[in-house]
Amino acid sequence: MKILAVILARGGSKGIPNKNLSLIGGKPLVVHSIQKCLEVSKYYDMKVIVSSDSNKIIETSKNVGAWVPFKRPDYLAQDDVESLPAVQHAIKEVENILKYIFDIIVYVQPNSPFCRIQDFRECINNLIFRKELESCLPITDIATHPFKMKKIKENGILENFIDQGFEDMRPRQLLPKVYRRAGSIYVSRRNVIMNNNTLVGNPCFGIKVPSITAVDIDSHLDLELARIIFKNKETVLR
Repeated sequence: MKILAVILARGGSKGIPNKNLSLIGGKPLVVHSIQKCLEVSKYYDMKVIVSSDSNKIIETSKNVGAWVPFKRPDYLAQDDVESLPAVQHAIKEVENILKYIFDIIVYVQPNSPFCRIQDFRECINNLIFRKELESCLPITDIATHPFKMKKIKENGILENFIDQGFEDMRPRQLLPKVYRRAGSIYVSRRNVIMNNNTLVGNPCFGIKVPSITAVDIDSHLDLELARIIFKNKETVLR
């Protein structure tokens, strides 16, 4: 199967300016994603591209071996633009250049730099060998169970986010097991993204990964935590 890995790395970021060029272990975030994708590409018929509106990110990406065949248009690099149209744009651009259609798309987010090679491969292999699946992605444990989450009404009164008819005070061990998306990679068949207009199809298979590999960098605190994790990666990232 022909596989395309799309790394979205725009230049703008309100939480952390130039976030995708922030250093962890002496390497920009985007470089961590590129190098992992290039390593994964050794096992498949897989192209690795970076979609960015930033000349600096484009230059950095090319220097470490990523293919950057276009510059992302400004209208697809704004704060309020979702990832889906940017991924769709990247697919169209590359397919127009190569003159063939991909089978599987791997959407990669640089702000989750600790996704493991084995996670990439397990997600991809599930789609290759399980024809009934439309998508596969890493999932991890949650810190706060949704049964304990609240929402605030306009008058300031609290309500349960999930209404069970009672205040759930049970300990975590007695609650139904739930997970969140790790947020690092999304692996889907092309038709899911291009025809169904979604990054996650149905049925979607989840692979469980350690929460330490699912750090999502959105703030300076997240970035400092990621740097600490990287310094201790030999013991925590196994």
